[in-house]
Amino acid sequence: MQLYDTHAHVNLAAFKEDYEEIIKEAQQAAVIINNVGTQKDTSKKAFDLAKEFDSVYAVVGLHPVHTISQEVDEEESHFITREEEFDYAYYKALAEDPKVVGIGECGLDYYRLPTDKSLEEVKAIQKEAFLQQIKLAKELDKALVIHCRTQKGSDDAYEDILEILRLEKPSRFEIHSFTSNWIIAEKFLELGGYIGLNGIITFDKSGVLKEVVESCPLERMVLETDAPYLAPAPYRGKRNQPSYVEYVARYIAEVKGLSFEEVCKQTTSNAKALFKV
Repeated sequence: MQLYDTHAHVNLAAFKEDYEEIIKEAQQAAVIINNVGTQKDTSKKAFDLAKEFDSVYAVVGLHPVHTISQEVDEEESHFITREEEFDYAYYKALAEDPKVVGIGECGLDYYRLPTDKSLEEVKAIQKEAFLQQIKLAKELDKALVIHCRTQKGSDDAYEDILEILRLEKPSRFEIHSFTSNWIIAEKFLELGGYIGLNGIITFDKSGVLKEVVESCPLERMVLETDAPYLAPAPYRGKRNQPSYVEYVARYIAEVKGLSFEEVCKQTTSNAKALFKV
């Protein structure tokens, strides 16, 4: 059965030594890969991998954490972000290639905040970069891949993104690594979007994402790994990779009472429609 990992980062340094092996393993497992950029260099690497390998595509863009230099210290990563302004001409030149199927990951991230700027300053900088990437996606008719992370205990960034999408009306988009509740998910569906689900759903103990899986129509889901991050059970804590998208599909099949084959077929069809592959 074919699967589509709509969001991986085999273009990052975590795969520097064995990216060929990881991609070939995914190909043997019949997994299509979207490698997603986070700024100029990783977007160029995603582009290069897409040109080198069959069934590998690229998404290019500027992640909101790279709009302001800051320290990121989390369970799976520790780094200082390299500040970058969105270079419209640079990303357009990459995205005009047919193997670039999306713009992103772009969006809003209020979880990681620099100490030398106010929330309002951060919001203004991130919003401007996001709006530029929406404009590019619309100009080139590419899917928009949206990153959203809120402040703890809030839906602030989701609400702000919803407001922007209602105004800007991108033709095709997905909310990558969705972690909010069904009420918020339904609002994105009403705007025509897809919900991106990954390994988090296999170890979320709150029950919130299980409700999203139960309630969201299979026709509006796309699967992802976010490799090297967020490895699903049974690989929790290890480096994630595109072939592990199988475990996301198996969890959805179990929760929704569907066959694994049905989940594979429909979510792959969804992804191909979203990304025009």
